[in-house]
Amino acid sequence: QVQLVESGGGLVQPGGSLRLSCAASGSILSINQMAWYRQAPGKQRELVATLTTGSNPNYADSVKDRFTISRDSPKKTVYLQMNSLKPEDTAVYFCYAIVRTTPSGRTYQYWGQGTQVTVSS
Repeated sequence: QVQLVESGGGLVQPGGSLRLSCAASGSILSINQMAWYRQAPGKQRELVATLTTGSNPNYADSVKDRFTISRDSPKKTVYLQMNSLKPEDTAVYFCYAIVRTTPSGRTYQYWGQGTQVTVSS
């Protein structure tokens, strides 16, 4: 079993910054991809940023040049540094990972429980 635990959400004023963390634990042989999604009230969950092993990060257009995804592989942790936050960034942010748990090569997808980010004055 694999668990993803997010932290770092909270209330911040427009223009402020937050750093989200997501730590993966459990029976993990390797992590193919870690990503952040978000879901605002009344809206569908949307991709924010992805970090695939061996590839450059990808970002949604709405967060490019403001958000940065990074990963500490030994700690199995992914971060999302969010700068210049806007009210429209308000959402529950979810961590997502594609993980290999057995030598067979099959991968599984996991989600964290989400952390609330509220941008408001």
